[in-house]
Amino acid sequence: MIITRRAFTATLSLTGLAALAGFSPLRLISDAMAQSVSDVAKPVSLPDMVLGPADAAVTITEYASMTCPHCAAFNKDVFPKLKSEYIDTGKIRYIFREFPLDIKAAAGSMLTRCIANGDAQKYFAVTDMLFRSQNDWVVKNTTETLTRIGKQAGLSQQQVEACLKDQALLDKIAADQKYASEVLKVDSTPTFFINGEKIKGETSIEEFEKKINPLLKS
Repeated sequence: MIITRRAFTATLSLTGLAALAGFSPLRLISDAMAQSVSDVAKPVSLPDMVLGPADAAVTITEYASMTCPHCAAFNKDVFPKLKSEYIDTGKIRYIFREFPLDIKAAAGSMLTRCIANGDAQKYFAVTDMLFRSQNDWVVKNTTETLTRIGKQAGLSQQQVEACLKDQALLDKIAADQKYASEVLKVDSTPTFFINGEKIKGETSIEEFEKKINPLLKS
């Protein structure tokens, strides 16, 4: 799937869930393990947004779509526990990567990148805000709601509009998604890689602990 400016602009001009009615989701591909840990570790077009030390024994990479309800539930119920128990204590390195399943998700990711401007802490804060307000900006007028969020975060009207029309940024998100699909075999969200091992779907803190703790002891 290549996200084009024409499709993106047309979708953003519509209101509500009807905007997604004609959009074909990412073509599903067969599930498989990533080729190697180095494949997962490689940022492609956009710099990784990371929390935690670079030398942590465990690295978790999450692929998520900003309009995915399962991703929002994980962000609300599980990620805060992971952060307090493992990220804030320096035990794991956490990477978040965009995998938009529709045009609105791409818009949310673009706005988040523009607001954060390379600041990982701000990036995760905006991501959290968008996940928590997902019903508002996905169901209601997307452009109007994202513009309001952008302004609240300090962007001007012109900056928000420029961000949402930034073809170069959109191309980079699409290129990273293509790499994740073709090389890492990501076909749904959320998908996690724990030191290269793939875990698909919304995952409980207990399931993460079963994977993480043995790696910390080894």
